[in-house]
Amino acid sequence: MSAYEAALARQSWSKVTGDGPTHEELVRLVAAAGRVADHSSLRPWRLIELRGDDRVRLGKAIAKADKDRHPSSKPMRAPVLIAVVASFQKSSKVPHWEQEAVAAGVAHTLSLLLDEAGWGVFWRTGGYTRSKPVAKAHGLKKNEELLGWLYVGEKPADRKPGRRKSVDAEAFISRMPSKKQ
Repeated sequence: MSAYEAALARQSWSKVTGDGPTHEELVRLVAAAGRVADHSSLRPWRLIELRGDDRVRLGKAIAKADKDRHPSSKPMRAPVLIAVVASFQKSSKVPHWEQEAVAAGVAHTLSLLLDEAGWGVFWRTGGYTRSKPVAKAHGLKKNEELLGWLYVGEKPADRKPGRRKSVDAEAFISRMPSKKQ
């Protein structure tokens, strides 16, 4: 499958089941995903692999953030979660927003690669990503922010891919305004 075909075929699988990719498979895919455009080659990102009881601990951290007594079941919706962390580096040339964009680019490229490898993937974000209990559970440093998690697992056999609306690319491409404005 070409990169063009992979991008056109990409979709989120809101429910994933069974097993997830092995650590070794993730390492191979992350090596490719880490090749995204990265001004000054800062590599301002890292990924945290959550499996088994790691997901239970995340559920407890989400509950703490919500001031809820019962652990959240959300992290149990996939066998593997990959936390996407923007790990900001000191730089006079590369602002934080650009470093965060690199981390997001790694996550998106990884989701394409996982999908191409046959895995179901969806990216979960939300307010929990900025909560102290969740940051602590992930061991984030002061220069880091959690962008979200890739939920990864097998595509359910009884579900067909959802329909994706095509993108009207002409509506999103324009020319630079003329000098007369």
